Amino acid sequence: MKLYFAPGACSFVPHTLLEAAGEPFEPALVKLHKGENYSDDYKALNPRSQVPVLVDGGQVITQIVAIVNHLNDRFPQLELIPREPLARTRMLETLAWMNNTVHPTFTHIFLPHKFAESEAAKAELKAFNTHLYRGWMGELEALVEKAGRTGRPYLAGDRFGPLDPYAVTLARWGTIAGIDPAGFPATWELIGRIATLPCVARAIQRERLQLNLYQSA
Repeated sequence: MKLYFAPGACSFVPHTLLEAAGEPFEPALVKLHKGENYSDDYKALNPRSQVPVLVDGGQVITQIVAIVNHLNDRFPQLELIPREPLARTRMLETLAWMNNTVHPTFTHIFLPHKFAESEAAKAELKAFNTHLYRGWMGELEALVEKAGRTGRPYLAGDRFGPLDPYAVTLARWGTIAGIDPAGFPATWELIGRIATLPCVARAIQRERLQLNLYQSA
C-alpha cells in the first residue's frame, strides 16, 4: 500500500489508520505549497489533484469516505466502522458531516482565491466562513461532550476510528483560522488523549505537526 499525503491535510486521517493497522505501507509526501499535486504524474493518479490517494494492489482510491471504507474492509480486526447497525449509521453520519460541511468551510477560509477574485470578496469569504467554522467547532464540542457522558472514550465508541483523527485535523484548522481553542475544552482534552496514541503520534511526527497554532490578537 502507498498513501499520498500532505502534512496537516485531511490525509492525516488515513495516515493514522494505516499506522494503527500495523502493516507496512509507503508514505508518499505531496508538497501542496509547491504544486506537486498538479504535476502530470500526480494527476495521472488523481485528476482532481487532491490528497489523500491510497494505492493498494494497483487499485487507486480517492476521497476520505471511500478510503475509510476500504481500510475498514482491509483490516476488519480494527473495526474502524462500528459493526452494530445504528452505531455504524451514526459514525458515517458524523464522518460525512466532517468531510462535506466542516472541511469545505475551512477551504473557504484558507484558500479564498479558489472562490473569489477581488481582495474584498476574499476578505468577506474568510470572515463569513470563520463565523460558520466557529459554529461547527461548537457542534464538534457537543459531540465530544456527548461521547464523554455516555462513557465512550472515542467519538464513535470504544475503539479508535476515523472520527478521532478527523477531529484532530478540524480542531487544528480552527486554530489556524484564529479560533481560540480555549472555547472548546472537551474537544482539546480529547485531542490531547488521541495525540498520545502511538499510531497518531507516529503520524504527527512524520508530518511534523504542531496541533495548536492559535495566536491571540
